[in-house]
Amino acid sequence: MPHPLLLILPTPIGNLGDLSHRVESALAESDLVIAEDTRRAEQLLNHLGLQKRTLSFQEHNEEQRLPQIVSGLNQGKKTVLITDAGMPSISDPGYRLVRACLENKIPYSVIPGPSAVTTALVASGLPPVPFYFGGFLSNSGSKRRAEIKAACQRGITSLYFESPHRLLACLKDCELLMPMARLCVARELSKKFEEYVHGTPTEVLAHFSEKGVKGEITLVFHPHPEEQESHSSEKTPILRNLA
Repeated sequence: MPHPLLLILPTPIGNLGDLSHRVESALAESDLVIAEDTRRAEQLLNHLGLQKRTLSFQEHNEEQRLPQIVSGLNQGKKTVLITDAGMPSISDPGYRLVRACLENKIPYSVIPGPSAVTTALVASGLPPVPFYFGGFLSNSGSKRRAEIKAACQRGITSLYFESPHRLLACLKDCELLMPMARLCVARELSKKFEEYVHGTPTEVLAHFSEKGVKGEITLVFHPHPEEQESHSSEKTPILRNLA
């Protein structure tokens, strides 16, 4: 396999201790760091004692920046792609660049690492296979409710990112549309105030109505996990304790 010119790097979703040696080495050896937010990238580079050229690469300039990045790769520049947190292209920029590398026969590689999706899925205690990840829920109430209805129809574990400012409204929709579902709200993953709140929509809504909502949120739910488990040879107990 040709030596990759582009490396796609996961960054910690909260705890800098999750930064791997491979990621640190790739950053140290790079000629260019492509980042969703160059300010966040420079904070990470400063933490590592590195000074690197950075280039912003986000949803509003992806298409415009691709020719410049591809040209640099064709010239042999060692390039890395990072995002604000977690794995690039998972609800963040990245897949268009991978597609451009494929089209231009540019060797690339992905270093595995932190992901809020898999972390929240495992911690939810809900049936993990199959699961559906829908990215960020819409800030439109009607579109959010339509997505929750679609998730109910799929009948499997679903994961979404949600804003703390909209979580209560989202939980009220869940209470209305799937009152018997089992939810897990994973908050501030890997950070000091990490929290997992399990229960029915009503139980989880009561918790956050009392405590308030802060931080980054990953919402995990299953409309009827007991039914799925009744058809599985391996049964995992559902966690319902409130944090």
